[in-house]
Amino acid sequence: MEFSELDLEDSVLDALDAMNFVECTPVQEHTIPVILEGKDLIGVAQTGTGKTAAYLLPVINQLSKGGYPDDAINCLIMSPTRELAQQIDQQMEGFSYFMPTSSVAIYGGNDGIRFEQEKKGLTLGADVVIATPGRLISHLSLGYVDLSKVSFFILDEADRMLDMGFADDIMQIVKHLPAERQTIMFSATMPSKIQQLAKTILKNPVEVKLAVSKPAEKIIQAAYICYEAQKLGIVKELFKEQQPERVIIFASSKVKVKEVAKALKRMNLNVGEMHSDLEQAQRDEIMHEFRNGRINMLVATDIVARGIDIDDIRLVINYDVPHDSEDYVHRIGRTARANNDGCAITFVSEKEQTQFKHIENFLEKDIYKIAVPEQLGEAPEYAPKMKSADNRKKRQKPQRGKFNRKNYKKNKDNSNSQV
Repeated sequence: MEFSELDLEDSVLDALDAMNFVECTPVQEHTIPVILEGKDLIGVAQTGTGKTAAYLLPVINQLSKGGYPDDAINCLIMSPTRELAQQIDQQMEGFSYFMPTSSVAIYGGNDGIRFEQEKKGLTLGADVVIATPGRLISHLSLGYVDLSKVSFFILDEADRMLDMGFADDIMQIVKHLPAERQTIMFSATMPSKIQQLAKTILKNPVEVKLAVSKPAEKIIQAAYICYEAQKLGIVKELFKEQQPERVIIFASSKVKVKEVAKALKRMNLNVGEMHSDLEQAQRDEIMHEFRNGRINMLVATDIVARGIDIDDIRLVINYDVPHDSEDYVHRIGRTARANNDGCAITFVSEKEQTQFKHIENFLEKDIYKIAVPEQLGEAPEYAPKMKSADNRKKRQKPQRGKFNRKNYKKNKDNSNSQV
């Protein structure tokens, strides 16, 4: 379906045309008409499906018709991270280019000047406020934020917000909202805690659920079955003969991110790190340096896996196996974007084998295994312990050789592994 077939105002269609947006994604096609009808909605869709536009476009469309107070906050969008809040704000600026719709982004950081700018935007009234829960609570506690006239309340990546411990903050914010409002919730998953939240704050919502898509076929996926102590050595071998270019390494915790980044810097690699202990100005600077190529390797927690829009990542390395299949999809989805090729490599320690097998089962294929370089010593066999005997498969012996596209494609054709 094309956007021109939706019941959108000409000014919104002009903005879409200027941005070369023609075709709706499935989530946009199914949710925009529902939101335009004024119904509450819960959308289950992963990052990268176009969900930001799915809620911004109909909200901007309705605001452009007029009838909403000029000096009040008319739409409140909640985001789990500062990075996603910034990205939503950027898209908001693009979509509202031909309309007098104002917006302000509210997110953490110790910049006093920024806090005062946020305060000004909140007190004067902005059509759309995009905020992280903690930062908005800080402003609310000072008594000058009026949310009583909010017509649209949107929760983006609601599951991530609950995972980050924002449930109480969200409910505190909801108490400041009017009972009569349209509430829209997007979540990548629908665990019981999300279902309970939906029952609490939504009224007879329409549910739109898109199945979690598999990674793009053009992403070359591979894995090293190794001991934990061999992981740094594998990274060193990967970049021994060629400098890394546009690489993201995902680790399971901010402590691990710091350790890995420190070790890679000792190898004289050009490395930046991204985690929640950094101040906002530091995070902005690192992302700026990474985008501009002055940092060519980024070690990060999953905070980067969702909501960061970088199109030309060459390689994603899962230093630790992600906790679940959807996190794996989000992580490796950072590469092979915008018609580029990309590779994703996962390091699988003994303790992580069962976890990794669950990901393979989700993908419905065996990810290609590469042998650990001989100089790093013997590596464990791949023998994940599955609960059901039916799920057990023969032990896989990794293919000997280095990882590169040429070797990968040659070995793939001669093996039973599917990628």
